[in-house]
Amino acid sequence: MPYFISPLELEQQISADTITVLDVRRIEDQQASPSGIKNADWYPPEDVNLWADGLSKEKPVAIYCVRGGSVSSSVYTALTARGLKVRILEGGLAAWETHAKR
Repeated sequence: MPYFISPLELEQQISADTITVLDVRRIEDQQASPSGIKNADWYPPEDVNLWADGLSKEKPVAIYCVRGGSVSSSVYTALTARGLKVRILEGGLAAWETHAKR
């Protein structure tokens, strides 16, 4: 079962530099709305097996897609199988943007 992180928790961990943030939106979603979480690196979710082994296991990873659903879940499964500590942004980028407006 995926492990989630709230937008507030993620904001706090980003500020403390205790988490790596990855944008795993599909390319069409990323191109349609190129803004995302500041300093997050974008990785194509369909290529997770090509880029996952290059991630450091030293720092936990937070991943997000548009709404925190199936795309994030599939990437979560692939990354945790490699021994990474992964959390999915609850509600995805949509929840982050709502949180940031407060």
